[in-house]
Amino acid sequence: MNVKEIWRYPAKSMAGEQLPAAQIGALGIAGDRKVLVRGTNGHVITSRTHHKLLGLKGTIDADGKPRISGHVWNSPEALQLVNAAVGPGANVLHYDGPERFDILPLLVATDGAIAAFGHDSRRLRPNIIIGDVEGLAERTWPGKCLRIGEVVIGIQDLRGRCIMTTYDPDTLQQNREVLNEIVDKFEGTLALNCYIVKGGEIRVGDNVELFSGKDCAANRAR
Repeated sequence: MNVKEIWRYPAKSMAGEQLPAAQIGALGIAGDRKVLVRGTNGHVITSRTHHKLLGLKGTIDADGKPRISGHVWNSPEALQLVNAAVGPGANVLHYDGPERFDILPLLVATDGAIAAFGHDSRRLRPNIIIGDVEGLAERTWPGKCLRIGEVVIGIQDLRGRCIMTTYDPDTLQQNREVLNEIVDKFEGTLALNCYIVKGGEIRVGDNVELFSGKDCAANRAR
């Protein structure tokens, strides 16, 4: 098996950027989901309720600054785009805490499961896609670990999927049958909620090893 794709989502619920390599620490891929959109009620807004966020793109520039569709994340231009997507009164904040993740810091998918899914892999918003995986083998992986060079990733469980999967990542057109298919074919779950046991750098093309994870939970990265 190998690392087929690496993705980072600098702005939560917005389109992400594909990377050739990434540094992974205790809170997943460096720079992932550190920019959040907050509504007038103080709660974080996501594309589960405001799908037009998926039409904006989060990136990190050469100076390490997050950008929203080309604009520095806290600029008036970025805020204008955000308010056009979610409504007036929203603001954008930068946050490093673990609460910025819905479940765990890392989502891993496999090419075999994506092929069975039969839709654009971006609908699943994975951080890492593992290549050369047979069919739905990922469904037997919870409780095990992945080793990519010096990096060790613990696999907790399968990810329950939500309404976000029904939106085309390019057109934003909705097809509710996508989520119905996930429920019917995959019991509502696809891809893997993962945590970091040991950090380091990964690159596209790196070999991936699956092994018994009995010691993973006790040795999560701090």
